[in-house]
Amino acid sequence: MKKIKYFLLVCLAIFTLGLVGCESNKEKPKEINISYVKGPFSIPSILEKNLNLVQDEFKKDDIKINFHDVTSGPQQVQALMAGDLDILHAFGGTSAIISASNGAKFTIINIYSRSPKGFMIISKSDNINSPEDLKGKKIGGPKGTVLHQLLVAYLEKGNLNINDVEFINMKVNETAAALESGVIDVALLTGPSAENSLKHGGKLVTDGENLIQGIIVTAVSNSFLEKYPDIINRFININQNTYKFIQEDFDKTAEIVSKETGLSKDEIIKLKEIYDFNPEITENDIKELKDTQEFLLKNNLQENRINIDDLILKK
Repeated sequence: MKKIKYFLLVCLAIFTLGLVGCESNKEKPKEINISYVKGPFSIPSILEKNLNLVQDEFKKDDIKINFHDVTSGPQQVQALMAGDLDILHAFGGTSAIISASNGAKFTIINIYSRSPKGFMIISKSDNINSPEDLKGKKIGGPKGTVLHQLLVAYLEKGNLNINDVEFINMKVNETAAALESGVIDVALLTGPSAENSLKHGGKLVTDGENLIQGIIVTAVSNSFLEKYPDIINRFININQNTYKFIQEDFDKTAEIVSKETGLSKDEIIKLKEIYDFNPEITENDIKELKDTQEFLLKNNLQENRINIDDLILKK
């Protein structure tokens, strides 16, 4: 009997040591590559980089954090699939759905922001006041994005579609310049670019309220998630703590964002009122992503239907 008890104790000790060994030898990456997007109004990314929130969290593991200035949806996905980026921090919901439908393998781990009013259609003409007024006009903006979705949704209100306008694919900063110089009649703008345009003679035709939700997400490549789930859980915690910081110390937040973007404190306060940075993925967010897919399919912006639920991190 004593021999049996002794044998069991030895087995238990070996098993426990094995678990400890597995835990201590848990695989970790040497570096984490994250997209860094300052615009349209990316407060979480700005804080996390400039307050060293991500760097300090992983310093104890000797993990190097690299921030990459990759802002457009297609470029972000291309870098993710090539392994040059691990996490897309501030990735348009519309771009995410289109990319996933084209075979990109990633998982949405957070909502980055929501801002229907943050996405705008702006013109300098006093004669453009309705969807019908856009017919035949030159309109600039980034294709396959939330802004593109806003344009199509607004045109629908006037029984028009994208073929009724001359849509020119441009980056947001290029769009603002093209409107200012008169190259285009209408610009699809967001964040500081939209605010600057309005300050310099631009007129708001419409924003996204009652048209879109303006969801931006955070996504991680499936291969990185499968290999390092603990790392992603820690990154999610950082995002949650960043949101708390924004709520609790907006003076410091505004100071940091102002230095990074050149916006005044008053401009930052004004923009913050129309942005929701709560990272929690709600049922309403998932519904909005599903509705967005239906919209994209209906307007031939997406070819292959996907299961939106499969894109969301299971918690």
